[in-house]
Amino acid sequence: MYKVSVISTFSAAHFLKNYKGKCENLHGHNWKVEVSVSSHTLNSSFLVMDFSELKNKLQEVLDTLDHTLLNDLDCFNSLSPTSEVIARYIFSQLKERIPPVHTLEEVKVWEKDTSCATYQE
Repeated sequence: MYKVSVISTFSAAHFLKNYKGKCENLHGHNWKVEVSVSSHTLNSSFLVMDFSELKNKLQEVLDTLDHTLLNDLDCFNSLSPTSEVIARYIFSQLKERIPPVHTLEEVKVWEKDTSCATYQE
């Protein structure tokens, strides 16, 4: 099995619902997102997937989140946009964009350098 990963970022604000503490207040993050894709085989260029292709597909998803108040987006309407929920959302959106010959392994979302959440199916 081969696996490749790319990292990108976006900036957004949020507040946590049903939470008691500082994070229940409106605040922002420069989020870091890591995506990993795997395949049992390599393509004719001996790649799982071109890094730039994977980064472009990830960026399409992140552009919908960048410089927003996440709580106002329809995709988080009934949810609290925690790192866990954001990771699941990015995973679901990216899975639709990844060719079926590849497996989307996981999405990691960092609020800061020391804290991340991972979603995988």
